[in-house]
Amino acid sequence: MEIVGWVLLFIVGLLILAGAFFLFMQWWFRANVTAKEPKQYLDPFTWKDDEVTVGWVGHSTILINLYGYRILTDPVFGKRVGVSLGFYQIGMERHIPPALRLEDIGVVDLILLSHGHMDHFDIPTLRKIANKKTKVITATGTAGLLKRLPFAEVLELGGKDSLTIDEDVKIQAVPVRHWGNRFPWNTGYGYTGYLMERNNTRIFFPGDTAYTADFTWLKEKGEIDLAFMPIGAYSPDAFQRHHCTPEQAWQMFLDTGAKWLIPIHWNTFVLSQEPVEEPLERLLKAAGDEKDRIVLTEHGQVYRLEEKDVLASS
Repeated sequence: MEIVGWVLLFIVGLLILAGAFFLFMQWWFRANVTAKEPKQYLDPFTWKDDEVTVGWVGHSTILINLYGYRILTDPVFGKRVGVSLGFYQIGMERHIPPALRLEDIGVVDLILLSHGHMDHFDIPTLRKIANKKTKVITATGTAGLLKRLPFAEVLELGGKDSLTIDEDVKIQAVPVRHWGNRFPWNTGYGYTGYLMERNNTRIFFPGDTAYTADFTWLKEKGEIDLAFMPIGAYSPDAFQRHHCTPEQAWQMFLDTGAKWLIPIHWNTFVLSQEPVEEPLERLLKAAGDEKDRIVLTEHGQVYRLEEKDVLASS
């Protein structure tokens, strides 16, 4: 019993150290960031099920209505992300609240989890939205994190594996350049992007990635209508080992052959040293005369594929 006590004390100590690290990072990176509200809040109950509608909640959380099939990516709805100690989280604080209230989510058919990092795989959020009607697809080796949550089914995908879920929704794993450890010892945790397809409409969600020239193979799957790309957390330069720059994000978007781009993974949490508005400025500059292909730039904005237009308040 004494050994068990020391082990528990050691684990608690590690969690406290991890929390202190997150707080230090928050202090170090968050200077001169002003908290603000989303441009608007999403109202998915008004979305039509015979269309494809996409809304940016914040960071890498997107709600997608794919012809009546609702997909939520990397859901993070808490005020912070980081180490959970009971009901309290020690970690990075968001400076813009989620642009979707939990009570307005409605029924989610599928949750896609790209990897185990706490700003993508938030256990407190997943605990709140878990139910018997929602399925989960997650990266290889991470399903165990959800074993106590009452989801309908939890499946893992890795490499270029694919599956068809709920009869006609195809999900393809897409290798990305990142890493998956939640803590230093989680060496078996995978990381992946996803290609979603229904009714001949394709949407690419990479989760998080550094620059890779490997997305060109996605063109073989058919025309991609919409691609998300992470554009933040690239400074200092050492971070580019795992996170792409805005210019690299634009190039990877072109490599996929997608029609439209939605930038994600920026202006929600301060995870790095670049100014919070800089990623979008650099992305627009990289896009040049094609910047009208970038269709969402504000939290709470909505894009409907049929009209190729942003449906947001001016």
